[in-house]
Amino acid sequence: MWGGRFKAGPADIMREITPSIDFDKRLAGEDLAGSRAHARMLAGEGIITKADGEAILKGLDQIGQEIEAGSFVFKRELEDIHLNIESRLAEIIGPAAGRLHTARSRNDQVVTDFRLWVRAACERADAGLLGLSRALLAQAETHAATIMPGFTHMQPAQPVTFGHHLLAYVEMCSRDRGRFEDARKRMNESPLGAAALAGTSFPIDRDVTARALGFARPMRNSMDAISARDFALEYLAAATICATNLSRLAGELVQWSTPAFGFVKLSDAFTTGSSIMPQKRNPDAAEIIRGKTGRVLGDFVALAMVVKGLALTYGSDLQEDKERLFDAADTLDISLAAMAAMIADLTAQPDAMRKAAEHGYPTATDLADWIVRVLKKPFREAHHIAGSVVKAAEDKGVTLENLPLADMQAIDPDINKDAVAVLSLEASVNARMSFGGTAPLRVREQIHIWREKLK
Repeated sequence: MWGGRFKAGPADIMREITPSIDFDKRLAGEDLAGSRAHARMLAGEGIITKADGEAILKGLDQIGQEIEAGSFVFKRELEDIHLNIESRLAEIIGPAAGRLHTARSRNDQVVTDFRLWVRAACERADAGLLGLSRALLAQAETHAATIMPGFTHMQPAQPVTFGHHLLAYVEMCSRDRGRFEDARKRMNESPLGAAALAGTSFPIDRDVTARALGFARPMRNSMDAISARDFALEYLAAATICATNLSRLAGELVQWSTPAFGFVKLSDAFTTGSSIMPQKRNPDAAEIIRGKTGRVLGDFVALAMVVKGLALTYGSDLQEDKERLFDAADTLDISLAAMAAMIADLTAQPDAMRKAAEHGYPTATDLADWIVRVLKKPFREAHHIAGSVVKAAEDKGVTLENLPLADMQAIDPDINKDAVAVLSLEASVNARMSFGGTAPLRVREQIHIWREKLK
């Protein structure tokens, strides 16, 4: 390709380190789309003849069919997807193929392809999150009133409902979707036409190619168009946060599915056995999803380290951007799909959840609130009284609602039988009527809202 300048070919080791076709062949569809848009624009502006434009488009269509059929031969000696397609185009239509690269550089060509690919990756992530959100919502609707323990510091805190707990992850998914939507919107500008770095002297119409490729507009600065990779970093940042949220949910599934908790049962479809212990049911899918978070974060860090020291505009260091992003996108896509299927498939165990919620005196706050509300005492004093009642129940080995009223009155004679009514798990949960609270009525309201949002 650059034989006019170089007399000798590259060293053998260069033939190994330079080619990117092994991974950037994934950009074939985007490269063909960009080339079609560019060819039509060149012919439309009279930069190449309409006959050459039609021949190029026909040849590109044939290449697309060959790639789809699996008969296209990718050659490492041609380095990348761009030269592989250009070389095959020359074989099909002859010298007219050389006109396709008029007013275009591999620099704007590759970043156009890459933006198109990352834009689609944002859309796939959104679709995956939508599927997961719907699976969570379906389980939440079934278990809007299923009582389970809520934890802080992994200690029993207050009773909540399983539906309320799952809706917390629906909220997380919504924020993740917002991040991918924002990233997609920002990256949706076309670098095509920036050429090598300075633009071109040919009378191209960048608005035409931008519209043809679904971009909102052309990028305004040719140097920025070539060098910017923050769109890829932004996808990776959103993917890292999303993978982290998935890891939290996966960790809870691992925990909940243990015999010690027994809150959920994962089916054979998402568990494995042991090679030596026949009783085992291991939550491998959840563990693998949890483990892949580090991989996605590593991809983000790796690309950030590539970009951080680069002067404008293009350096071959940027060849490292695609493998990192392909890996993260593949990892996130399969993690979202697996998690959605696993959530839809799990079976909650309400009896185990309720039994666990009975431990740890989770309605102590309800007693303190009753003392404040009914006896009109300051919360700090009520907190102290409720703590003393918990100690008395603990000493007797009973729950708060089963502690004799006389024992409570020995701590504070103003406590009466009405206080006992607030100490059941149902009373505690139903009392949490504040907006965003765990009361089943509030949970069902949120479910209705999310059902409309996720249509």
